[in-house]
This record gives sequence, C-alpha cells and structure tokens, in this order.
Amino acid sequence: MKKIKDRLTFIYNDQDIELLWKNIEERIAKTKSKSLRLRKQNWDEKDVVLITYGDQFHEKDQPTLQTFKKMFDRHLKDKFEVVHLLPFYPYTSDDGFSVVDYKKVNPLLGDWGDIGDLTKSARIMFDDVCNHISSKSEWFQEYLQGNPEYQDYFIEMDPSVDLSAVTRPRALPLLTKFILANGEEKYIWTTFSEDQIDLNFSNPEVLLEMIDVLLFYIEQGAEYIRLDAIGFMWKEIGTSCIHHEKTHEIVKLFRDVVDEAAKGTVIITETNVPHKDNVAYFGNGHDEAHMVYQFPLPPLVLYSIHNGNANALSDWARQLPPTGSDTTFFNFLASHDGIGLNPIRGLIPEEEILAMVEELKKEGALVNYKKNPDGSESPYEINVTYLDSLNKQSDADELRVKRFLAAHSILLTLPGVPAVYIQSMLGSKNDYDGVSRTGMNRSINRQKYNLAEIEKELMDTDSLRHKVFVELTKIIKARKTESLFHPNAAMEVMDLGEKVFAIQRTDSKNESLLVINNLANEPVDCDVIGTFINIITGETTEFDRKISLSPYQYVWLKPIN
Repeated sequence: MKKIKDRLTFIYNDQDIELLWKNIEERIAKTKSKSLRLRKQNWDEKDVVLITYGDQFHEKDQPTLQTFKKMFDRHLKDKFEVVHLLPFYPYTSDDGFSVVDYKKVNPLLGDWGDIGDLTKSARIMFDDVCNHISSKSEWFQEYLQGNPEYQDYFIEMDPSVDLSAVTRPRALPLLTKFILANGEEKYIWTTFSEDQIDLNFSNPEVLLEMIDVLLFYIEQGAEYIRLDAIGFMWKEIGTSCIHHEKTHEIVKLFRDVVDEAAKGTVIITETNVPHKDNVAYFGNGHDEAHMVYQFPLPPLVLYSIHNGNANALSDWARQLPPTGSDTTFFNFLASHDGIGLNPIRGLIPEEEILAMVEELKKEGALVNYKKNPDGSESPYEINVTYLDSLNKQSDADELRVKRFLAAHSILLTLPGVPAVYIQSMLGSKNDYDGVSRTGMNRSINRQKYNLAEIEKELMDTDSLRHKVFVELTKIIKARKTESLFHPNAAMEVMDLGEKVFAIQRTDSKNESLLVINNLANEPVDCDVIGTFINIITGETTEFDRKISLSPYQYVWLKPIN
C-alpha cells in the first residue's frame, strides 16, 4: 500500500495525501471483503478474446444480454475464454463511449444480474471509459447547474489560450461552449466530441470517483479492464497533453489498486499511437499495464497482404521487445473502431499509406481524418470490415476466405493474447445501411443481428459467413491446444522470402513450432528441411529441401524428431 501513497504524492504533491490514501485504502478493503470469484493468474495459450457489443444480437422482447448469452453458449463458448463486452452502460453517443452512468447497465441490454450470468460462461472484460463522460451525465448536469461539488470535475478553458500543441485525435474543436444555469458561458475541454466531456484528474476527487468505478467493476465480475483513451487523461497547457508523466503514474496507481484488491485482474491500456509510445505503458514490466493493444498489427497485416510482401511486417516483428511474465501484447486485427493508421507512421512511407487509403476508398471503404498542428488533415483510420479491407468487391468468396484466414493465422500465432472481433467471426461485409442510419463512418463495422437470422446464415453451408466461421473456428481451436502459443513464448522471425511471413515459437524446453504464411496471390517455395506435423490438419510431412505453398496458404509445423 506504500506504493499507492508514493504515487499520490507524485501526482498531488500539494494535497492532503494522508486523507486521499486513507479513502483509497478503505475502498480497497470494501472490495476485498466481498466474495469475488477466484481469478486466473496471468494468461496462457487458451486465452482467446471475443470483442462484441452487449446488444450484438436481439430477439423480440428480450434483454439483449440474455440473447447474447444464448448465442455465445450455442456457438462461441468453445472458442473464446474471454469476452470483451464493449460499453454496456447508459450512453448518449459514440455507440456507448459517452457514458451517462458508470454504475448502471443500459436497461435495453439488461441488468447486473445478466452480466453476472454471462460471467458463468466466460471471463469478462469491461470498458473503463475514464477520460470522459457524457454531457447528459448527472456529474456534468450538476456542474451546469452550479453545484459546487462538481465545479472542478471538468476543465474550463479560456478559448484565447494557445492550445496548438495539444494532440488532436479527431478533426473536431478541442473546446465546446456550454451555457451554465446562471447564463454564464464556459468553454469546456472535449477531446473527442461535444458530447464527451473530459474529466479533470488534477482534482483528486475525480481520481477517487474513478477508483471507486474501477473497483465496482471488479466487484461486478470484471477480470480484464480496458482503460479507454487513457493517453489523454492528464492536461497541462504548453504540452501535447498526451502520455503525460502523471497519466502514466495514474495507470500505475490503478495497477497497484487492482493488484491489492483482486490479484489476477488484468489492466489493458488502449492507446492508438506509435509503437514506442504504446509500449511505454508497460512501465518497467511489472508496475503499469499488464497488456497493451498491438495497434500496428491491423494496418501492417493489411498493408502486407495488399502488397503481397511481408518485408515491413517481418522488420516490425523482429524489433518487438520480448515481454516478461507480468506483461504481454493484446493482439487484434479488427475492432469496433476503424483500422488506425497512426501506429504505422514511421514504419511505412507516408505516400504508401496514402496510396493504400485511396485503393481502399475505391473498393468502398470510408475514412476518418485528424487535424494536424499546421491545420492540414491526414487520414486517421480506415472504416471497413476487416474482411472487405483485404479484398476487392469483385473477388470470389474462395479468395476472400483465403486472404482473411491468412491474416488471422498471423493474429493467432504472434506472442500475446489474440482478440477476434465479432464481425470477423461472422464473416461480415460493410454495413452501408448502418452508416446511412447513424451518419457515422464507424457504423460500417458495427452491424447488429436478429438471432434467428444470423444463426440461419451461419448454418447455410453455401454462405460466406458459414465458410469464415467454420475455418476460423479450426485455427482458433488449434491455437488453444498448443503450449508453444503461450503469449510469452519466445519468437524468432525467419527469413524465408519476401512474400512470406514466417516465425518460429520456442519454449524453455527448446521445443519449437514453425509458422509460415504466404501473403501473395501466387505460389511460393520456401527452404524447409525436416519432418513435421501440421497441427491444423494433423498431417505429418517430410520436407527434404523445400515446402511449396499455394496462394495465401499458411502452415503451423511442429518438428518430429
């Protein structure tokens, strides 16, 4: 507990640290007094995460969390140990990320009892949307009414102050004008939108509120907690207001709190930024996030398959730092957001990024832009399902599935815990009706389904959905049975040709497994000698000099001595 006190001193050196520390100590004790389910310590090869919304599937007159559990238990439980349930709280915009009340379940989805029922089928990952709150929340409404208790919960700013150094994730105004109940005009810091009001962590009362929320989520069954948009938490005029040293200290404080209250709870930081800034949230490997999102992976895999060339992906993978026993990467290809481009800036020449964006736009992808300090705009993310991102609209289903599975072979075999988005599992294509309905580009990859209709499509053996679901299931299950895919098992990138992404995973017993992925739409030969069992097919094959791979073929080969 002394670490917590030391961190409070670093963050709030002019405040009553003893009182703050005592409040946190009492709140941790409250959580420890509850009968929490025994938590898995760390992770292993069986941990594959499903990313989904709580209202992903619906039936008439049924809370959607109950319908989701029905779908999960029937079709997904044998594939996924962990479910990342995207924000299921009452909200006003951004599909859940403008939270009205952190401690309530959206009544359209169900209640805390439904969340509890779902924890019986899987370990659950909650979103902690700790950077901002809805403009319709009680906290902000009380502020607008002049309640002094909430006076410093938000960041008032004179619009004449020079904020040009502040990192902008979106091409929207940083400050939003609000009218208080007494008629005063105030400009409030809103990093992401006028409906998402940034919280003021320089006020220690806000920190206490968010620690209370964090521990409440643990009490409700959260075993993984995703800290949304965490990089923007601490604001200091004259700085970029991203990755501030006090932001890092607060994440470390959160880590200390959860380790003390419920050891085994996993803290994951969501920072869609260049690689060196992202991995900084590992701290010293023991004191900050347990996992960081592997944000370069989605655009790098997309770029590599588009070009039929693995050089950039191989170069990046070679410099990935090994993770210790207390940290690992959270790997993904698709999520509820678009495919972020910032993480590959510096890895891929800008002109090649822009060329890929233009190609994708021609095939129906949408693009969100960010504002640069000089006033110009750059593409920030590509809005598209991952299946459609890899393919042309005219491609046959057979080719679509091959490219898609090659990408997921990479996802499932790299060091780290892999996460699969529900739209990927369902083989979903772009949802333009959703975009028309909401006016949001990101809706292209957020389609919701009637349970009976999606089950019928998945059972139709001629459908693209069925083909993707069946084949993706095969490789997920193969991964879960192989200890060499433990998230912390060592990796070496192999040089088997520029069209091939190949890695070798090894363990402390010097056992190994060779993964070869052909990223080109043409056959390739690779130099491989030995006798291997393909752990996907179960077939044993001896190679005396070369292995021949068909377009987009991947093999997972375990040597037989």
